Amino acid sequence: MLDIMLLKKQSGSKEYMEGEGMEDEGPSSQSELPHSEDLQPAKQESLCLESSAPEENVIVDKKAVDKLTEGLLSHYLPDLQNSKRALQELTQNQLVLLDTLDQEVTKFRECNTLLDLNSLFTEAKFYHSKLKRALKLQQQKQKEALEKEQQREKELERERQLIAKPAKRT
Repeated sequence: MLDIMLLKKQSGSKEYMEGEGMEDEGPSSQSELPHSEDLQPAKQESLCLESSAPEENVIVDKKAVDKLTEGLLSHYLPDLQNSKRALQELTQNQLVLLDTLDQEVTKFRECNTLLDLNSLFTEAKFYHSKLKRALKLQQQKQKEALEKEQQREKELERERQLIAKPAKRT
């Protein structure tokens, strides 16, 4: 039945022009109805599409497809463009946030580096004081060892002096 109506539309049938059973399907005024001169190019521009049933062929007017496409685009395109702009803005904001986050991470790493550096200096100070103490102990032991050696030499010298020496005969 759809085939018959489409064919009647293309041929300019009076039944179709009067809108018999199809109020929303046709043009709204007589000036928009196809003229006999327009029928030949309209038939050439028509597309033949197959529906889900293999034996039914549907003839679709290219102008109708173009108008439907234009209407569909005009209906959805503004929303899609707005969505695209919003997504671009979100992407840009996300990039800004990522840069800011990267800077914050760098700051935290620098802070951790400073903390590590401070603990390193504290540890160096601790080992420096230990080293001073060890050096003092070493000097004190060397001094005690030197004093012991001097004391021993004095005792050896005193023992030598106390040893009886034979007198020389003349």
